[in-house]
Amino acid sequence: MTRPSIRLVGLKKAYGLTTVLDGIDLEVRPGQVVGYIGPNGAGKSTTIKILMGLLDDFHGTVEVGGLDVRTETLVVKSLVGYVPESAQLYEVLSMREHLLLVSRLQGLDDELGMARAETLMDAFGLLPRMDTRLGTLSRGQRQKVMLAGALLHDPEVLFLDEPLSGLDVASTILVKTLIRALADAGKTVFYSSHIMDVVERVCDRIVILSGGRIVADGSYEELSAQREGGSLESLFAELTGSGGEEGTVRRMLDALAEGRP
Repeated sequence: MTRPSIRLVGLKKAYGLTTVLDGIDLEVRPGQVVGYIGPNGAGKSTTIKILMGLLDDFHGTVEVGGLDVRTETLVVKSLVGYVPESAQLYEVLSMREHLLLVSRLQGLDDELGMARAETLMDAFGLLPRMDTRLGTLSRGQRQKVMLAGALLHDPEVLFLDEPLSGLDVASTILVKTLIRALADAGKTVFYSSHIMDVVERVCDRIVILSGGRIVADGSYEELSAQREGGSLESLFAELTGSGGEEGTVRRMLDALAEGRP
């Protein structure tokens, strides 16, 4: 068998007295699209930041591409692409300048890097705006720049934290198709999102996190069969103890109705 693209053993992380990750064991192999989902505060983004080498105050084993993220941080970063939940960009730079910077940081030749950048931005419909300053872009346009930057060096592992945020319908379809194509080419995609129907359709494996622990791991079909059917949204609510929205909404409406003539 091929080595895991991602390997977590006994991963624990706390912020002060609050434990966010409480013993995560997980292996992900090349060619998989893994949906990593959970309630707010469950530790999804923290896990990705640890895998990216952005956080080092944790316990347990964390490997990407067979490399320890603690001791081989720079090498790991050369193997991965990352789209964070919020696009943090140098707003005074143009799209071209930003992607050239990313290209150089990843060790690409300028000509190759910019050829790839122009192809990616053309696919996203932004090639004519390559010299536009990032500070003037819409949320969706900034997200496209982040996606292009994450893909420039053809990473082996792609970490996506709410990658469809702000995208229009056409771009959303394009990105979902691209994710599948990358996996088919042997890449690993680690996908974190709150959009359950997209996770259900795009991911061939779903890992559900709750209370700092993995509470479910399998394909949607496997998870659904274990609980006699149901949408991913209903399975998620059952496994994470959420739900009860109808009663909550009724209380909200009752409160708003108070004092009406």
